[in-house]
Amino acid sequence: MIKTVSYIFPIYNESENIDLLYKTMNDLLRQHAAEYLYELIFVNDGSTDDSLQKLLSLEKQDDRITVINFARNFGHQLAVTAGLDFAKGDAVIIMDSDMQDPPRVSFELLDKWKEGYDVVYAQRRTRKDTFFKRVTADIFYRVLQKLSDIDIPRNTGDFRLVDRKVVTALSAFREHNRFLRGLVSYVGFKQIAVEFDRDERNAGASGYPLHKMIKFALDGILSFSWTPLKLISRMGFGLAALSFVGICYAVGVKLMNPAVAVPGWTFTVIAILLIGGLQLNMLGVLASYVGRIYTEAQNRPLYIIESITTKDRQKLPFSIITAKQSHAAITEQ
Repeated sequence: MIKTVSYIFPIYNESENIDLLYKTMNDLLRQHAAEYLYELIFVNDGSTDDSLQKLLSLEKQDDRITVINFARNFGHQLAVTAGLDFAKGDAVIIMDSDMQDPPRVSFELLDKWKEGYDVVYAQRRTRKDTFFKRVTADIFYRVLQKLSDIDIPRNTGDFRLVDRKVVTALSAFREHNRFLRGLVSYVGFKQIAVEFDRDERNAGASGYPLHKMIKFALDGILSFSWTPLKLISRMGFGLAALSFVGICYAVGVKLMNPAVAVPGWTFTVIAILLIGGLQLNMLGVLASYVGRIYTEAQNRPLYIIESITTKDRQKLPFSIITAKQSHAAITEQ
């Protein structure tokens, strides 16, 4: 029996890339037509350009295409999550839509899958990004590797293949502040890397400006590490040591050169600055975790779908209660 491979493409204002992406994928899949059945899932994440119109036009031409249209922008990680929820393939491949992830590499991932691996992640050997992005990405992965409680491979993005049983395992994780590459590492199974050279973005602007990159980095660290909380107690010990040094200095000045000592000034300033700064830092760390607890306690849907357009179910309107229920609903129809 021929197995099915699902490709997931999150789309946010990728109008300039969609035509090239589809042409490249179509040519590639034609070359491997005898090997697998294919499903192409495009998740329109609230694009403000004509990305949706282009996707719907392609869907009319190609029965393999499914277009999931979000009611608004929910973010890259939730777009990928929606694709995973609706994918029917025995293997699912997650790729960006800007052509930085070369589609040809997906068949190198499939070769490893055929060897028995459940997760095959594409690891960047080189990348044609700006100097700033290369440096900040390297710093992020180094910090994440040091702080994380699990082993998350360096120089990897969401470009990877996951087996059906891994997709099933991931469906149990419904947290809102998602860091999918961390979740994939967390679930385990048999994993291996395939190195590749990342290309330049074909056109358009990155969907990850600096503020989103910072939030994404925090999601990765705070979702898989208690280290920031542990640092609070260590900072407390550090404060005690610094305060002791300050006290010794103030006492020494008072005893050795009382003429230049302003009564109480040194001690007061040291105490206020050290304790005040430390308290603000600790409150910031605690607020990050409490904010995540609050978000999870609200138990809102991960995403809301306006419509799904596909060969079998033409433009179904969706009022989603939870992502998991939506997946069950479409399976039953």
